Amino acid sequence: MLVAERYDTIVRLVNERGSIRVSELSELCGVTEETIRRDLDRLEQQGKLRRSHGGAVSVKETQAETPYFEREVIHQDEKRRIAEEAVRRIEPRDRIALDASSTAWYMASILPDIPLTVVTNSIKVALELSSKEKIEVISTGGMLAAHSLSYVGPLAERGLESYYVDKAFISCKGVHLDRGISESNELQAMVKHRMIRQAKTVYILADASKIGVQAFTHLADWAEVDVLITDGHVEEKDASLLREKSIELIIAGQTDSTAG
Repeated sequence: MLVAERYDTIVRLVNERGSIRVSELSELCGVTEETIRRDLDRLEQQGKLRRSHGGAVSVKETQAETPYFEREVIHQDEKRRIAEEAVRRIEPRDRIALDASSTAWYMASILPDIPLTVVTNSIKVALELSSKEKIEVISTGGMLAAHSLSYVGPLAERGLESYYVDKAFISCKGVHLDRGISESNELQAMVKHRMIRQAKTVYILADASKIGVQAFTHLADWAEVDVLITDGHVEEKDASLLREKSIELIIAGQTDSTAG
């Protein structure tokens, strides 16, 4: 393999997987780990990837969050359908957790005014629910993340430790068949994972564009997920592989769902 071909291979693998270790690249490219480290240094100088401890991560994945007003219009119709499907799973007197995603905000906007307890780190979700008299809203508090209008950090995580919920509804940036659920922002991922740990039933909300994607920060293993709600644009091959997981797959707009 020529040097240029090796560079192309390394960049392609890093972008496909989100991150990769030096030892794995060494084996795949058939060169020493020292050679790979030099390659990674050169590729980082060219802005094609970012070095990490023991490997490299894709520059396509970033810790910066997409501003809320942008997330509201990305795959808007799919998110609304997923939100509608998720709301159908909520029953009177449920205790639920809603994250700071735009899909969670859509859920809050269409939730009926029924007896519920909602724990959230989202300012927009809390404001949306404030006019619904029968819904008790508990906000985590914490450090304000301005882009997402949400609370993150140790205070938000500790706030969640005080509550156990029946259902957690969690959005994400990536749904990878082998590597599980991922997020682009580490602080948001930590809050979401705490919500998952406090819930009896975990619903992952992800439009089809997120399937096959591995974002920067690991959020949850498949063993921690009970239900995945996605939209009708999911490819059948991906749907078949997802059904093999020990989760329930729900495709928004379809009346049937299949458990793995």
